[in-house]
Amino acid sequence: MSKEAVLAVLKRATEDTSFYSQLAQDYATVLKEYDLTPQETIAIGTGDVRWIESHIGAQVDQRLMERVFIPLLSREQW
Repeated sequence: MSKEAVLAVLKRATEDTSFYSQLAQDYATVLKEYDLTPQETIAIGTGDVRWIESHIGAQVDQRLMERVFIPLLSREQW
């Protein structure tokens, strides 16, 4: 597991709206450029905060929740 890669993706998602939009639409493709395990990719793409917190060893801060995870979890998927 690469804690640094997970944190880099989450940081970029809070700062780069274009990246976040791509992440929300097709996370598997967008995250290929990062050195992530399949579990990390799925956790980020699906907004699995509990898994991420348990594997990075820290709580997700409020800014990250508001800018990344709440929108990811709220999106409609067809």
